[in-house]
Amino acid sequence: MNRSLSTITINIGKSGINDSILDEIKRQLKDNEVIKLRFSKGISEEKQNFIKEIIEKSNSKLIDFRGNVAVIFKRKR
Repeated sequence: MNRSLSTITINIGKSGINDSILDEIKRQLKDNEVIKLRFSKGISEEKQNFIKEIIEKSNSKLIDFRGNVAVIFKRKR
């Protein structure tokens, strides 16, 4: 698990969440189970809303959230 968290997987910038980012998150969760999301410093007010949206749409769970980095998990079937 530590090896999979050694690099930032997806960066989320000022443009926020769109369908292509959600598709990429779902694809990486399918491959890796655990991924890191790094949020731009300029979107500090929207981070919580973005995380809630990502978790709902990808059916994943929030493991950790510190500063601008969130770690989410979805078990493989």
